[in-house]
Amino acid sequence: MYWSIIRPTVTYAYEPWVLKETTKNKLMVCERKMLRRIFGPTKERDGTGRIKTNDELDEIIRHKNIINHTKAQRLSWFGHLHRMPEERMVKRIIQVATDINRTTGETKEQMGR
Repeated sequence: MYWSIIRPTVTYAYEPWVLKETTKNKLMVCERKMLRRIFGPTKERDGTGRIKTNDELDEIIRHKNIINHTKAQRLSWFGHLHRMPEERMVKRIIQVATDINRTTGETKEQMGR
């Protein structure tokens, strides 16, 4: 359920996201809360239950957390974009967008737009 419904929903259209530390932390917290809810508490030998640790959750998902997933998918998209023919509209837009150089603090008006 997590891999097929929840993760795709959370990461929908994430390619343009800027992954700042606060965004990464929020995504990790969200993921851990959902995983704790899905997998429930860990039963101890004495019959009591406890909340799973972050390391236990990491083992359950085989170290494929949401941040690693988004980074891998973005690299995959970059490779796909790199292999596209030059006449594709998406490739032309990306090339134009990366050719524009703007110094720090320079506004669009100062660039002549």
